[in-house]
Amino acid sequence: MTRASRLTVAILSVFLITGCAARSVRVADIQNRPDRWDNKTVSVNGVVTTSFGIPLVPFQLYKIDDGTGEITVLSRGGRAPRKGERIRVKGRVNELGSFGGTSVGLHIEEQDRKIKG
Repeated sequence: MTRASRLTVAILSVFLITGCAARSVRVADIQNRPDRWDNKTVSVNGVVTTSFGIPLVPFQLYKIDDGTGEITVLSRGGRAPRKGERIRVKGRVNELGSFGGTSVGLHIEEQDRKIKG
């Protein structure tokens, strides 16, 4: 393999890997087109507006607002983040159901989160 061929393969690999990463999206985009984002992994940056967790319960709920809207996040690990914390959450978009074309229970199932300082 020539040097140019290796460089081409390396560049294409970088584009492929970054294309598979979670896309950073706006909450409004998810809410406006939940069918487009259903079962897709996304990243959202925002501020925690509500946080709910009970010891010994295997999940926590919190809401994140990115300035375009607010969405519920379902977390199954660790403690729920505190209200007011800036956060980046990565997870899969899901909804409990749809009633008359309206999404019910739209949420993100958390896979990873980073608290921003």
